[in-house]
Amino acid sequence: MAVTIVPTPVAACSAFTATATGAPAAAATAVFFYDGAAPQSLPVVAGAAGPVTFTAVGSGAQLVLVTYLNAVATVVAVDSGTVTVDAAPAGTISTTLSIAVGGLVTAETTLTCSAGLISVNGTLTYTLPGGATVTAPVVNGVVGPVGLGLSLTAGQVVGVSFTPSAGTCAACTFVPITVTVPAPSTCSVVIIQPVVGPIVAGQPTVVSAVVLCNGVPVPGATVTFNGDGATPVTATTSALGIATGSMTFLTTGPVSLTATVTAAGTGCTCTNVVSIPVTVTVTAPPTCLVFLLPPVTPVVAGQPAVVSAVVLCNGVPVPGATVTFNGDGATPVTATTSALGIATGSMTFLTAGPVSLTATVTAAGTTCTCTNVVSLPVPITVGVGGPAASLQALPSCWRGHWEHALATPSHGQPYPFIATLKAQLTPAAAGVTVNFLIAGQPVGSAVTDASGIATLTTDLNLLQVQSGAFTATATVGGTTLQSTGTLLPCRPQ
Repeated sequence: MAVTIVPTPVAACSAFTATATGAPAAAATAVFFYDGAAPQSLPVVAGAAGPVTFTAVGSGAQLVLVTYLNAVATVVAVDSGTVTVDAAPAGTISTTLSIAVGGLVTAETTLTCSAGLISVNGTLTYTLPGGATVTAPVVNGVVGPVGLGLSLTAGQVVGVSFTPSAGTCAACTFVPITVTVPAPSTCSVVIIQPVVGPIVAGQPTVVSAVVLCNGVPVPGATVTFNGDGATPVTATTSALGIATGSMTFLTTGPVSLTATVTAAGTGCTCTNVVSIPVTVTVTAPPTCLVFLLPPVTPVVAGQPAVVSAVVLCNGVPVPGATVTFNGDGATPVTATTSALGIATGSMTFLTAGPVSLTATVTAAGTTCTCTNVVSLPVPITVGVGGPAASLQALPSCWRGHWEHALATPSHGQPYPFIATLKAQLTPAAAGVTVNFLIAGQPVGSAVTDASGIATLTTDLNLLQVQSGAFTATATVGGTTLQSTGTLLPCRPQ
């Protein structure tokens, strides 16, 4: 008699066959047995039975038993064969314990198996301190989060083990593990120091704080800043966990500043967590103040922009004060305040983009201490410049003085001719000074009107009118413009 196993060795959870040969003459039926699987009965034909198919389980050498029965089910012989089973690869159990609100513990477990998870079905068992257990079903290697139903303290141990369902064969073996309950998550809020800039009574001050959960920034948290005598300010943290607000302290002296987290969507218990107090000193405002007035018209790169500031001494305008305007990339401009305390200058910004503009009092004949008092910066946006300015000398003419028509210098009139010279600035801009020259010599200047036209009426001598041409020049945005036009006799009217 013999029992033949194919294949052997065989991988765990794989199929193998068993065939019986050399059965006794009286044998009518062969019954095959293997490791708890359901017995399989086959008729004996010509001294042989099988093959039958089983699924290999466990590991190492295992027996397949064959019992031969006669026609009346009496055992007439017993035989066996050996199958060698290669153990399933080792899988891993990974469990994370987290403490939820109220101290209850939740477990999240992941099973991994290099041979695949499809056959991993059964029960995951959590063994708690004291011996109580909590189970969770495992379907194709997936197990959901499980509430362990009680509060645990940091340092306690939970056991985790996997048991395959009856009649199944997991493709991996899983060694039980133990997991230690972690310390509860901690939340902290810290005021960022130092507070930027001087803290002046009655003026807004920027305050910031960062909220951390176990050292990781907490976005979206609500933080309220409190300081003696100041109205509380609430702000929300950014993606970096930083909340920024603006507070105004009304009185001078030391102030205790705190930040309190009032709400936070995080695993940490952050609500009502308060920062360590920070002491800041609030100073009195200067007796002299300078306020920068935003430009009233759009600021364009390469074109002059009017800037203004007002200087006050205890709320009263300061006339005759010297004010210097500063802006990124522009040449500083200095102006003197009027009787109303207002200084006005013209600045040209060369590049487009955001610019921070300030005004500084450099001198003032007043009882207030004004020197080096600086305004709060005013952000402005410099736009892209429009079409480049151009100057065009318009055709102009001359005529003799009506009382000395065509007179000569010998008649006692050194400038016997009168001319009207014109030039036009494009785009039109009023108030631009245009200088007129004939034969390289200045003959006068005029200011452009709303249409951008400058008109000069002037006396000329004979040599000047004989030149037949004139030149107009102007400076716009730091650029000198020039154009030449014709100078002819005026048509008789």
